[in-house]
Amino acid sequence: MNPAGKPGKTGSLMAVEVALARLLAMAEASPIRERERLPLAQVQGRVLADDLVSTLDLPPWPNSAMDGYALRVSDWTAEPLVVSQKIFAGQAPEPLKPGTCARIFTGAPVPAGADCVEMQENTEVQADERVRFTETMTLGQNIRPQGQEATVGELILPAGTRLGPIEQGLAASLGCAELDVIRKVRVAVLSTGDELIEPGQALGPGQIYNSNRVLLCSWLQRLGCEVIDAGILPDDLATTRTQLGELKDVDLILSTGGVSVGEADFLGIALREEGELTLWKLAIKPGKPLTFGHFRGVPVIGLPGNPASTLVTFALLARPYLLRRQGVKEVEPLKFQVPAGFAWPKAGNRREYLRGRLENGRAIIYRNQSSGVLRSAAWADGLVEVLEDRTLVEGDCVSFIPLSEVLS
Repeated sequence: MNPAGKPGKTGSLMAVEVALARLLAMAEASPIRERERLPLAQVQGRVLADDLVSTLDLPPWPNSAMDGYALRVSDWTAEPLVVSQKIFAGQAPEPLKPGTCARIFTGAPVPAGADCVEMQENTEVQADERVRFTETMTLGQNIRPQGQEATVGELILPAGTRLGPIEQGLAASLGCAELDVIRKVRVAVLSTGDELIEPGQALGPGQIYNSNRVLLCSWLQRLGCEVIDAGILPDDLATTRTQLGELKDVDLILSTGGVSVGEADFLGIALREEGELTLWKLAIKPGKPLTFGHFRGVPVIGLPGNPASTLVTFALLARPYLLRRQGVKEVEPLKFQVPAGFAWPKAGNRREYLRGRLENGRAIIYRNQSSGVLRSAAWADGLVEVLEDRTLVEGDCVSFIPLSEVLS
């Protein structure tokens, strides 16, 4: 058994890491630089175009972390203190009078002269409304200092950050009403083959419904891409050339199935005639065949046609490529080690990504791992990575990639 984390030999097949590195290098060679300024509420899922630098201290003044009383520690004795003012959040307090305390509420500015806030649970309000403090206090306790979270000029979010609810909230806390973001990637999605028909039509002899394009169009929209549904390319060279030529102003053509070296591979022929095409045989299962090329200068990624193969190669290779085109630095999904809840007695020469899920802390896998079975991914909540040349017994560690990491 190979130790976990060490890939085995792949022979003439291209390792997954090599393919990813090549795709990312090509993405970096043609970055999308155009940007747009959007209201903060509309930047969900978009990529930050410029560094977000703080223009203020956050918080802008010391404030109370508790409901309680602000005072000088040196004024605390066994005797109760008079309450000289009451401070609510949103108010500007007066300087604290020596020998007194101030009633203060969470988030309210701490008055000048106070160096401590004591929580109200550790106090006793006397009949004359003076306050007795029952516990020992320390300098600075329960006070959030000015600039605790951010200071003027500090880098808060670097360019290339994908913006989600937390990042939107952080920008709002700095007073940002708008942000500059990279424009959406424009992706044309097409499928190839006379055997494919659209859902809703009647199946003819030898025909199947086209699921890949629906899956990819929906997935790309979740990634924040602008999607051009280019339909199904028939097995006809002239029509293929015409339909490809109609794809104007796109950043990527994403195809599934049919790109090979066969005489019926009309998409491949068109790409070779008016661009370039490289066929990669990857050490990955499912998803061995992958192509990258150009048509009239537009990058083309050809994914394998079987549904599970499409899913795995898009998640691990095409998705990182699209993110890097927008300047995102961290493009690989989170994966973590879990015990295998299954045995894998036969080692393979390709890295396998099994559709699986976690049950009781262990990874279990769907009973049918055929590349044509999309139902396995609907059942699963992640991909279980089995390295090349490796066997497993139950309890061995495997890497698990949650589907939530790659679906958005």
